[in-house]
Amino acid sequence: MYSLSHKRKITEEGVKFSSHIDGSAHFFTPEFAIDIQRQIGADIIMAFDECTPYPCDYRYAKTSMELTHRWLARCCERFDQTEGLYGYGQTLFPIVQGSTYRDLRKISAETIASFDRPANAIGGLSVGEPAGEMYEMTDLVCQILPADKPRYLMGVGTPANILECIALGIDMFDCVLPTRNARHGLLYTPNGIINIKNLKWKTDFSAVDETSPCTSSRFYSKAYLRHLIHSQEILGAQIATLHNLSFFLWLVGEARKKIAEGAFLEWKNQIVPVLEQRL
Repeated sequence: MYSLSHKRKITEEGVKFSSHIDGSAHFFTPEFAIDIQRQIGADIIMAFDECTPYPCDYRYAKTSMELTHRWLARCCERFDQTEGLYGYGQTLFPIVQGSTYRDLRKISAETIASFDRPANAIGGLSVGEPAGEMYEMTDLVCQILPADKPRYLMGVGTPANILECIALGIDMFDCVLPTRNARHGLLYTPNGIINIKNLKWKTDFSAVDETSPCTSSRFYSKAYLRHLIHSQEILGAQIATLHNLSFFLWLVGEARKKIAEGAFLEWKNQIVPVLEQRL
């Protein structure tokens, strides 16, 4: 719905849109969205919502949020009336909306919490707003959503974003950034960000990252990876993708350790500036 905004029409009943592939017409309702996710065997089923763009007019954000809440009631009804098809449980996550307006975010978080689902999601952020606004909205919502239920921040983000939002109370993330940026030669490391396309790496035959848990990052050189990316060889995208995914998994693993040790905030404050620097 978000990416095909120029091809859609939103109504109370659902969303009509045209396929970007062949132009065919489709109509999604909250009930249909639940049915699809039941059928594909999703462990986490997301409620049908509208993710508003940034910037967003207050009146539109309010109308959209209220529609999202009404759709959520329909999603819950459909979810509770049906069962999984493959012999294991599935979980429905409601989604907080409200753009970057504090009063709307508060209303939405309180409404979503009232549905008393096993976990909750926060949507409508990381859509172009400044990082400060994202953190402000995340902080506000996390003060309202139950602390004993997982909080999932959708579409976030950079390594720094993830650590800052963990500090605010977020438990779960998803984002295309590690894989999408990898395909364009942007690598994340504990020492900062590498644009492997840059000329400075052309004759650097050291490992992509000798400290990485990823075997290919320790085996292949920066010069070789740069050659692959510039040549548009699929192996380059594969190596870079494996590297970034391994790094993100390492990062959240370290965050978990630091939380358990009671040293997360100090570690976070030290490492965030390092992670954001360009090498």
